[in-house]
Amino acid sequence: MGYRKGYYRKDGTYVQGHYISKTSSKQKVKSKKGCFLLMLALVSILGIEACNPESDCPTRKCSDYNSQAQAQQEFNENPSCLENLDSDNDGIPCENLPKN
Repeated sequence: MGYRKGYYRKDGTYVQGHYISKTSSKQKVKSKKGCFLLMLALVSILGIEACNPESDCPTRKCSDYNSQAQAQQEFNENPSCLENLDSDNDGIPCENLPKN
């Protein structure tokens, strides 16, 4: 914003100094439309990403296995997918199951 000094009009009246906006009202409308379109694009991209299938990893729990050895075998084949089976991150899944 800028400050406009007081001035006299052609008819002789005095206009007191006041603050004025340096941008016109048309420019403000354009910038608001641009922000709106940018936000709309961002939301639509995030919405598309949220609809994609998460992964091909099987959803397994320790109760799905009969023994710790069986869980260990599958865990060794795909540790990144079955990391929820190893609660303390020591590389041994389902420690509460029997060994055999």
